[in-house]
Amino acid sequence: MKTVKIPSQNKTYTIGKIVCLARNYADHIKELGNETPAAPVLFMKPATSVIGDGEAVRIPSYSTECHYEVELAVLIGSEGRNVPVETALQYVAGYGVAIDMTLRDVQNHLKGKGLPWEIAKGFDTACPLSDFVPAEAIADPHALTLKLAVNGEERQNGCSSDMINTIPRIIAHVSSIFTLEPGDILLTGTPSGVGAVVAGDVMTAEIVSVGRITIPVA
Repeated sequence: MKTVKIPSQNKTYTIGKIVCLARNYADHIKELGNETPAAPVLFMKPATSVIGDGEAVRIPSYSTECHYEVELAVLIGSEGRNVPVETALQYVAGYGVAIDMTLRDVQNHLKGKGLPWEIAKGFDTACPLSDFVPAEAIADPHALTLKLAVNGEERQNGCSSDMINTIPRIIAHVSSIFTLEPGDILLTGTPSGVGAVVAGDVMTAEIVSVGRITIPVA
């Protein structure tokens, strides 16, 4: 079983569902030529896709275009179903840094055929993830700077204030579909600047006040 930690509290959680939000930053929607959705667009990654700081992303043989997407990760700390927006942040145990690795060629091919695209998002090593900081350590999760560099060159630099759907709205929406449980993780979308990496590249993802991970590509 895969686990995540809040080191400062000496707490460990077994990872449950990883529910991800697509198209949650307007500039990212524009750069991919997508339409702004009327409601949150969800997809999922298995816990087996998670790797930690220093571990390598391994691009599957069925893809030739693997993209990075830095994201704020939200760790759920208590069970909730149909959570009201007004109390949603009470269900958050911590915040972390994630990279949503995406096989863009595979995703576009499957989307074009109207087929599911989990194999573009949920492959082994597709979810690099940091340790978490306690929720109470972050005064405002909607005022965080998200950065990602490849081989030392900055590629993404955005702010969580630009989310279309805020974290409380995400929690309320997801919990109306899936019961949230301790150890579930929500990935909240990526700002603009996504692009491809190849074997030999090194990614550094950082969210100021939250954490930093360095991930090689094998």
